[in-house]
Amino acid sequence: MSRHAMGRPAARRPAARRPAARRPDVDLVVLGAGPVGLAAAVEAAAAGLSVLVADPRSGPADKACGEGLMPGARRSLERLGVGLTPGVDAMPFRGIRYLSPGHCVTADFAAGPGLGVRRTTLAQALTARAEAVGVRRVHVRAGAPRQDDEGVDVAGVRARWCIAADGLHSPARRALGLDAPRRTGPGGTRFGLRRHYRTAPWSEHVDVLWARDAEAYVTPVAPDVVGVAVLTSRPGGLDEHLRAFPGLLDRLDGVEHASSTRGAGPLRQAAARARAGRVLLAGDAAGYVDALTGEGIAVGLATAREAVACVLADDAAGYDRRWQAASRDYRVLTEGLLRASANPVLRRALVPAAERLPWAFRAVVDRLAA
Repeated sequence: MSRHAMGRPAARRPAARRPAARRPDVDLVVLGAGPVGLAAAVEAAAAGLSVLVADPRSGPADKACGEGLMPGARRSLERLGVGLTPGVDAMPFRGIRYLSPGHCVTADFAAGPGLGVRRTTLAQALTARAEAVGVRRVHVRAGAPRQDDEGVDVAGVRARWCIAADGLHSPARRALGLDAPRRTGPGGTRFGLRRHYRTAPWSEHVDVLWARDAEAYVTPVAPDVVGVAVLTSRPGGLDEHLRAFPGLLDRLDGVEHASSTRGAGPLRQAAARARAGRVLLAGDAAGYVDALTGEGIAVGLATAREAVACVLADDAAGYDRRWQAASRDYRVLTEGLLRASANPVLRRALVPAAERLPWAFRAVVDRLAA
């Protein structure tokens, strides 16, 4: 090799080009077609975003829950234009009634009635509204979201944003590494069971009956149907648990079942954070304390609204703060009541104390109902 050749500078290779990011197919993908996911989709589509909902189920989503919508949840649905006809496919209720042997205390909502509605009926109403505002839906198991600074790849499409509203045991939360270590709350690991009975409602309230280690919730959901749910940490079937409520058991003796028994749990779930990059967790996917105060849907709708607000503002970082604010009252009050009810002495005193201090009971109920 000549000296001239040896002194020649080495030729530079062309710099490798970074592959161009794929253009988004939609503005927002929502994982989960339960009430919270569909509400987020309606909220976003009404604001002008293109929205795709991904859920493996083809029919309306059902779930073991109390099925009572607090006044705040009712107003949220009205604002979204979701049609529920009181007295036909939903039953108004005036407030909450706590009962234990020899004691009864009632708190009517200051903010107007709540609504008892079958979860499947609510899902159908939200689905109809979502279709009306242009939301598309695909029946797929979404898999793990993959994301970069500009978008999210999930459910076979690329979106600018993703809201994961895929439930208590959220696959998206787990795939994103957001599952917080599971801890047992006060009162142990709690589960819920629910069944419907074909009988006219006997109360204008949601009745909450207290026994030694379980609560029963009776919600009017149609002119001829009530839903009965039991929350407990003790194993056993619904019929076994209902024996702890002899007055309720007498009312239901011989009454036709309007649905099979469904279960849910463990109820307490936690997320390390409410978001990861451009994926925001809403509803139960972002964490859940307990069904004791009946606030699941109302808080879920509030967090869905905040998630969409962050998407519209291009402000993912603000979601953790917004989620904390939207769910704070529920988390604090539910945790406090759960701790009190886990103590046998305090548990026996809860309903008598509320009966002696009805103004305090009404204040707590109204705080949760707002």
